[in-house]
Amino acid sequence: MVRKLLLKLLWLYQKFFTLIGYGSCRYYPTCSEYARINFENNSLLSAFYNSLTRILRCNQLFDGGIDYPVLDKLELKPSKIELDSIKYWLVPKKKNRYHIIKNFSYKG
Repeated sequence: MVRKLLLKLLWLYQKFFTLIGYGSCRYYPTCSEYARINFENNSLLSAFYNSLTRILRCNQLFDGGIDYPVLDKLELKPSKIELDSIKYWLVPKKKNRYHIIKNFSYKG
């Protein structure tokens, strides 16, 4: 319930308010996309923490660059595996931790 509400608020922000400051994020993926991916895949507490630290780092004191979200725990196993059915690619980082990379071929 709370997760769906937060994802809806992020969708509204991405749809309407990012047009004002388009191109001002120092990271890829953008901070709002980073937060959305975190809230979709991690616990709420972890997603809040990761998103807040990312937003605090998005300023002129940090270099920026590519910073993919990290999946804390792998729980779901896909039922069917086709290129169009995979929303995110998981790239191993450490033991039981994965970088989450968006699949641009996803048609969901």
